Amino acid sequence: MPNDDVAKSTPQPADRTAPEAASLTRGSFPREHARTLRFTLGAPRSFTVAPDGSRMVFLRSASGTDRANRLWVRDLTAAASGEPAGAERVAADPAVLLGGADERLSAEERARRERSREGGAGIVGYATDAAVELAAFALSGRLFTAELRAGTTRELPVPAPVLDPRPAPDGRRVGYVADGTLRIVDVESGEDRALAEPEGPEVTYGLAEFIAAEETHRTRGFWWSPEGDRLLVARVDESPVRRWWIADPANPDSRPSEVAYPAAGTPNAEVRLFLLSVSGGQRTEVVWDRAAHPYLAAVHWSSAGAPLLLVQSRDQRHQRHLTVDLGTGATTTVHEEKDPGWLELIPGTPAWTPDGRLLRVGDEDGARALYAGDRRLTDPALHVRAVLDTGPEDVLFSASTGEIADVAVYRVRHQDGKPGAAERLTGPGPVHASAVRGGEVLVTVTARLDHPGSRVEIRTPAGTSPLASHAHTPSLTARPNLRLAGERRIPAAVLLPTGHRPDDGPLPVLMDPYGGPHGQMVVGAHNAYLGSQWFADQGFAVIVADGRGTPGRSPEWEKAIRNDFAGVTLDDQVHALHALAEEFPLDLDRVAIRGWSYGGYLAALAVLRRPDVFHAAVAGAPVTDWRLYDTHYTERYLGDPNEQPEVYRANSLVTSEGLGEAAEPHRPLMLIHGLADDNVVAAHTLRLSSALLAAGRPHEVLPLSGVTHMTPQEQVAENLLLLQVDFLRRSLQL
Repeated sequence: MPNDDVAKSTPQPADRTAPEAASLTRGSFPREHARTLRFTLGAPRSFTVAPDGSRMVFLRSASGTDRANRLWVRDLTAAASGEPAGAERVAADPAVLLGGADERLSAEERARRERSREGGAGIVGYATDAAVELAAFALSGRLFTAELRAGTTRELPVPAPVLDPRPAPDGRRVGYVADGTLRIVDVESGEDRALAEPEGPEVTYGLAEFIAAEETHRTRGFWWSPEGDRLLVARVDESPVRRWWIADPANPDSRPSEVAYPAAGTPNAEVRLFLLSVSGGQRTEVVWDRAAHPYLAAVHWSSAGAPLLLVQSRDQRHQRHLTVDLGTGATTTVHEEKDPGWLELIPGTPAWTPDGRLLRVGDEDGARALYAGDRRLTDPALHVRAVLDTGPEDVLFSASTGEIADVAVYRVRHQDGKPGAAERLTGPGPVHASAVRGGEVLVTVTARLDHPGSRVEIRTPAGTSPLASHAHTPSLTARPNLRLAGERRIPAAVLLPTGHRPDDGPLPVLMDPYGGPHGQMVVGAHNAYLGSQWFADQGFAVIVADGRGTPGRSPEWEKAIRNDFAGVTLDDQVHALHALAEEFPLDLDRVAIRGWSYGGYLAALAVLRRPDVFHAAVAGAPVTDWRLYDTHYTERYLGDPNEQPEVYRANSLVTSEGLGEAAEPHRPLMLIHGLADDNVVAAHTLRLSSALLAAGRPHEVLPLSGVTHMTPQEQVAENLLLLQVDFLRRSLQL
């Protein structure tokens, strides 16, 4: 359950058309925030660098309000035609390819975008061959390829709707999925054929199942061999998964959508893996103990070694790294891990180093450490967040430091590196950074507190140059005051109204947390605080606090919430509030809290169980009954509801304990939920509302027809901010 309220990083402001800028300036910040998709539109994204460092591919829309991404190529060396290094050109324009027609998305593509929290349009993703000479992408369900050197684009006539097209490493073929069938098409001849066809309507080949896409970072379901002659293909059978139906009450003539949703304690989809030859002559099942390790968490296939799998037990306390025998499909364990809490999945791992050692991340000495084989590469000062790239001599990774809100990019040698030898690449903190690499070219994306958006820099042997962005410049400036609050040293940001003076008196407080796993809010990025600053400018002191359970501090910090969402995360919000009141002008008699998703759960929890501290709450898309949330996320923290139902009752909001029946007085609570949400379904809010009504507790419910968990619609996103402020003012009698 990622934090959907956190603004995505946006590169540095650049040129934009005068009419667009004037239009946004005349409007309110909520409109500006909504129209720009939290200031992400127009920012370059999704970078790929050719291994020879000659060019870079990326996506970018034309302006800060344009959702349609184009595919771009930037030449990093002087072209034979005389084109200078640094020249940019459009490799594919969706408006041209569709002839001006509106984009049409299949239900499967909409679901994929919901899983990835994709709010853009046009070309939202692409894949390339190994040399980064050919790119493939789906647009309006059709398959296109772009010759990145020549600058030409063409459509391949294939069955639609197309999902997740990926070229073979040699660029001769493209694999893709249509109607649950894995197909391959020859780029030159256009010959298209099915490689694996589903045996029934609930079976698919080549796609990630709901749990993989939503929770384990695995968004794909097939992988090419380095030679391009074979593929590893996931077969997903959803027949064991229980069905839910999501209806649109505003349109009773529409059929409900059927969703295979694996709720906590119920069956998951059955996932198997097959080796298939491009010729179609080989089909070998990859064999491992799927009963003991049903989750296929990650797959890695490179020229450095045999295919590598990471498989997890249902309770996520045991996992194995397996190699695959290409002849028989048998697997061999190369590394095994156990943890009494759970084992965290780290993006970019596992992988092979070029010399064939296992690259992994493990918890040791109070830190999340990077290993190449048996060699530990990082010291306890770094908490590894993701592996970004593995080169011939070194590993590129991101990590948190001891400094508040700091996530930087580092490089360490994997052959003779040792703890403490990692080199920081993204300057002094606090920052929020990531990177990609190809050959001797490094592309860094770095956000800072003192500058809107993020800065994209291309570092080559010839020097460093920026990449232009068309992202809109926010009309307000966020001014977070970063602190480590109280004895627990809880990372927190305090935002006061613009122009506030010390003698202005105490301010009503708005807690603005996410507060749960995978949802770090206190980050070194200016734009992440824009929404909080706007609320502050309405007359509040806004506090953003990352208590125990949020990422970045240490494994122990993250795992302190085991079996206890309700107690730990709420206690830390109270702790931070009271500690910060000793320094900042906070009126503790007027304290409100707002949040979305896990933050919505935390907001409702606060007024129900601690009305002595919190006086009003806005809970957006809250999880209120953890039995209704998915298996992989929920069971990781709360266990199996069939084995420990008391844990689920204690952390639920719809039980008598969850409602805090003995807690007085009853505080104002606004519940907001999108009726098309297939992640945190609207039943969460409806069940809480029913329980509150039965208990005689007043509350307000705001249903959003046709809105999913992302709330990407401009008018909805704009008015939600305005309605929340109005509710908070009324509730606190401001």
